[in-house]
Amino acid sequence: MTVRTRFAPSPTGYLHVGGARTALFSWAYARHFGGTFVLRIEDTDLERSTPEAVQAIIEGMEWLGLHHDEGPFYQMQRMDRYREVIAQMLAAGTAYHCYSSPEEVEAMRERQRAAGEKPRYDGTWRPEEGKALPPIPADRKPVVRFRNPTEGDVTWLDVVKGSITISNRELDDLVIARPDGTPTYNFCVAVDDSDMKITHVIRGDDHVNNTPRQINILQAIGAPLPLYGHLPMILGADGEKLSKRHGAVSVMDYPAQGYLPEAMLNYLARLGWSHGDDEVFSMEQFTQWFDLDHLTKSPAQFNPEKLDWLNNHYIKQADNTRLAGLVRPMMESHGAQFANAPDLASVIALMKDRINTLNELAVAAMLFYRQPAPDAALLTQHLTDAIKPALAQYAEQLKTVAWTKEALSAALKEVLVAHKIKMPQLAMPLRLIITGQLQTPSIDAVVELFGREVVLARITNYL
Repeated sequence: MTVRTRFAPSPTGYLHVGGARTALFSWAYARHFGGTFVLRIEDTDLERSTPEAVQAIIEGMEWLGLHHDEGPFYQMQRMDRYREVIAQMLAAGTAYHCYSSPEEVEAMRERQRAAGEKPRYDGTWRPEEGKALPPIPADRKPVVRFRNPTEGDVTWLDVVKGSITISNRELDDLVIARPDGTPTYNFCVAVDDSDMKITHVIRGDDHVNNTPRQINILQAIGAPLPLYGHLPMILGADGEKLSKRHGAVSVMDYPAQGYLPEAMLNYLARLGWSHGDDEVFSMEQFTQWFDLDHLTKSPAQFNPEKLDWLNNHYIKQADNTRLAGLVRPMMESHGAQFANAPDLASVIALMKDRINTLNELAVAAMLFYRQPAPDAALLTQHLTDAIKPALAQYAEQLKTVAWTKEALSAALKEVLVAHKIKMPQLAMPLRLIITGQLQTPSIDAVVELFGREVVLARITNYL
């Protein structure tokens, strides 16, 4: 069997974190077996589906690097196929026209609720042997209903949840086409999964109730059944369903907040799946390891601190030139001046180890790309008359010293010994003069990156 998985979002908003995890697991399973990953856009909800939402889904998938092998397929472009299958089902007797109005259906449900029964369509227009159907209203277009089995159960072995059984008595005759002929969700999904030869359906557990309906439709059209796996939801740190109040839930919020796609993928992979105690792994490792046996039944909890930790790891591992390309636009928006300034990749190499996000990195690196404006009170505190001779001697040494971190550090230590002062007494005013702030990486590394001309000019201004 050739494994074929699919990710089938409805384009009614952004690509949610939960949807991205579903896409990742479906993609990884196909990659693990050398199979095919299909992208399908389920856009039959005309009131809520938008081109902008479609674009947001595709952009999110591209940012994550979850490239599809087939598609994207759009359900609205498959209407002729759906009508063809509906006609076949009507001819076969597995579907029928129903002329009950919405008001009549609601009235029958109200009567059932009043009687303590489960509200459902009562089969008024369902053809049965020897049954007389009501007269067809002259001014009413019918819906098409699926003739759901009335006896037996629907049972499937869910690869996440185990065996699930739903009695057919719990399922009424589902509308599969509206009066205007537009097909409905569960019908389209079943036909698509059949036509696209999907072998494994991995999706959120909010679809569990749809599965018995789709199985019955697939059996009615003579299609093989895929294996189903329903992933538990993702919860916030408070144990509630993940939502906007927990922070970013749209995938495309994360690049805007300075996260790397490899960190996001690594983090999502551990939300509901495990490989021993491994926490950090590449996507190559993930696709080698990924299986359905280690998907967890319990809800996963989204932990922003863990994501930050992973992002820090991947920032430290990332190529500095790549990071420079990512943070430069952020810095430009903050007024960074790159002319006659240190090489950005070199600055990033110095700054990135203790940084959790690219946004933090962009802010931290700004000290090299703006004119320093030291606080007057801090200058008075640290740049005293007693320290200026030491500062002047260091400036004199900077004119001829080899411009390496090691030589600059050695020169600084000579000045400290000569003037019998400690490192902070000279390093703090140097930081203020050169960068405008007291907190920086080691002063010799900062001096090296700024360069001889800039450092001497800034020191001279204060002597």
